[in-house]
Amino acid sequence: MTKSILLVGVGGQGTILAGKIITSGLLSAGYDVKMSEIHGMSQRGGSVSTHVRYGERVQSPVIELGGADLLVAFELMEAVRWLEYKKPDGLLIVNNYKIKPMPVLIGSAVYSNDLLNALRGYSDIFEIDGFNESAAHGGVITMNLLLLGAAVTKAGLGSIEWNKIIESEVKQNFWDVNKRAFERGCELAK
Repeated sequence: MTKSILLVGVGGQGTILAGKIITSGLLSAGYDVKMSEIHGMSQRGGSVSTHVRYGERVQSPVIELGGADLLVAFELMEAVRWLEYKKPDGLLIVNNYKIKPMPVLIGSAVYSNDLLNALRGYSDIFEIDGFNESAAHGGVITMNLLLLGAAVTKAGLGSIEWNKIIESEVKQNFWDVNKRAFERGCELAK
């Protein structure tokens, strides 16, 4: 049976690195894994998604509408934007963090303050205060690893040697801080 994890966020949040780490971990555990990245206008704060599909035999890397077992949103508006990709019985892990897009910054649009409440009405949801949690456990630059820790725990993938995988994908001088954030994400999701 193929499982699908969709990681979504805004350019610069580390969704692609998180996707590479989870893909490496799944490969090390013997799964057939396919990954696809969609960058969009990521360097300008645009939407970024990483599709990860794994199982005994995976045919395609792309997750179809309603096909994600787990949707991990690194930013609140991205959770809303990608919600239709989550299976009806899937789980949404949402970071309550907001990154205001350009139309909001210039005053031509409004960023709703009620998005989290709206998401609660549509989905099985696990909320994380990613900014404050990562700031307390290594720095906001590790928010992606905090969310990844929660994701692998909720997906039942905790038995993989994640510390080794993190070391293979992250520069050595960032190993400890990223491992701490990852472990904190795992703790929050238990």
